[in-house]
Amino acid sequence: MSKKAAQQLVDMLVQAGIKRIYAVTGDSLNELNEAVRLTPEIRWIHVRHEEAGAFAAAAEAELNGLACCAGSSGPGHVHLINGLYDAHRSGVPVLAIASTCATTEFGSDYFQETNVIKLFDDCSHYNQIAATPAQLPRMTQAAIQHAIHKKGVAVIGLPGDVAAMDAVEVHSAQANYFSKAVITPAAEEIADLAELINRNHKICIFCGIGAAEAHTEIVELAALLKAPVGYSFRGKMSIQHDNPNEVGMTGLLGLPSAYHSMHESDLVLLLGTDFPYVPFIPQDKILIQIDTKPERLGRRAKLTMGLFGDIKSSLSALLPLIQAKQDASFLDAQLHIYAKVKEHLQIYVKDKGHVDAIHPEAVAQTLDSLGTDDAIFTVDTGMCCVWGARYIRSTGKRSMLGSFIHGSMANALPQAIGAALSNPSRQVVAMCGDGGISMLLGDLATIKQYELPIKIIVFNNRSLGMVKLEMEVNGLPDWQTDMLNPDFAMVAQAMGIKGLSIHDPSMLEASLKEAFDYAGPVLVNVFTDPNSLAMPPKIELKMVSGMAVSMTKLMLSGKFDEVLETVKSNYKHLQDLTD
Repeated sequence: MSKKAAQQLVDMLVQAGIKRIYAVTGDSLNELNEAVRLTPEIRWIHVRHEEAGAFAAAAEAELNGLACCAGSSGPGHVHLINGLYDAHRSGVPVLAIASTCATTEFGSDYFQETNVIKLFDDCSHYNQIAATPAQLPRMTQAAIQHAIHKKGVAVIGLPGDVAAMDAVEVHSAQANYFSKAVITPAAEEIADLAELINRNHKICIFCGIGAAEAHTEIVELAALLKAPVGYSFRGKMSIQHDNPNEVGMTGLLGLPSAYHSMHESDLVLLLGTDFPYVPFIPQDKILIQIDTKPERLGRRAKLTMGLFGDIKSSLSALLPLIQAKQDASFLDAQLHIYAKVKEHLQIYVKDKGHVDAIHPEAVAQTLDSLGTDDAIFTVDTGMCCVWGARYIRSTGKRSMLGSFIHGSMANALPQAIGAALSNPSRQVVAMCGDGGISMLLGDLATIKQYELPIKIIVFNNRSLGMVKLEMEVNGLPDWQTDMLNPDFAMVAQAMGIKGLSIHDPSMLEASLKEAFDYAGPVLVNVFTDPNSLAMPPKIELKMVSGMAVSMTKLMLSGKFDEVLETVKSNYKHLQDLTD
């Protein structure tokens, strides 16, 4: 063959539908870079940090399917790790190309040498290094198959000298197979499930991301059972919309209504969820879990039944066996509680705060109202997740991306890059914390370089807000959580991006509308209230005690002003605890 191995690899990527490689080029990646340059069907996206490239690829994979990132020898590999961990734990198909030193230097402690196999072993389903050109196409085909069907990361180690060698034709397939399967529990198990459901009266349905394709079936089942429907954060965008029985989220970021529905029921159906927060799952109820990964069954709670199946086909088989319930009193009670909860959520929207202490709830609500029907929202880990979870509504067409399982800071900005490049017709809004955006601030330059019309909203509370709250709840005075930030709007302007700052809550809606109406990328630096608290759905006595202890410690340290501001900023929440 006349083509190089690197070109053969790129041809296979194109054939698999990959349209971009997110990477920082250099030495061992140069042959791959050149092959991309010569192939018009694929683009090289020059990110400023490999971690940003991995997050961007993960976002594209979650929205569109298979995506690709790359890192060159040593440091480039290590920089990929955090974003790849996030992708792998989120179950999205990402191919990572880890170029490395020449094969003749293996094992010699060469400059920038890393052990690719050991390094990526814990965050991949497939992880091999091609030491010859004949191995490369077979490994690439296998890697893509693993990423697609096992839903996670696959890594190809590519030595620089191998990339430059002549390609070798192989007899195994060089194409990939994007096949689907229907997984339904055995008929007798479905019958037993129906009998158990028909025998109980107060039923709650709780859905995760695994139920994303079963919205219609879930709504139909809930109507038959007069059952409230709760959901996890990852399940929100697929389950909330056009669902008259929905009662919101539960979990650390959730609402009392969903928590109450689960704990007041007789039977809880856990559909496509590996919900990790065990204290929020009622352990004294009849629990039934259905999942496509049977290894997950029962690892969070003691189940009455655990079934192996995809949610859509499992519910389709179940529905004909369900007897419609007539008593709607349980459902009505839960919907009444949910209505009260939603009313309470508007307190800090109607009162938008004051200068340099804008209520973040009001910011999120305004973003929701300005967002298009099919907008893509990315949310940083921490307080931005809280506001996104509670105020950004599902429409059935919107998407929300975050580091929901790995829980990494700095995810929102690079995920927005991947979202904007792979979905250019959709509005993309990045809800960034000041701590998060500070970590990968350099990739504002990537947004400018590719003129991505992302709306970057910085919730600038001058602190690591979630960490501060965790400390206070545990009775610790917050320490080393304050941040001395640059003027993010001026930083954006220095990079060629329109920058706005909002200090006055009376300007919130007008300024955000100006940003959304602008045709290009915009960064909006919103000075939010640093003392805003995110109350969990269930307040434990030890949380209240811990908060009191931390406030006392602050007062004893002479920080009376900080204690007073915390109380003033959250008096409506605190009042609610005593009602």
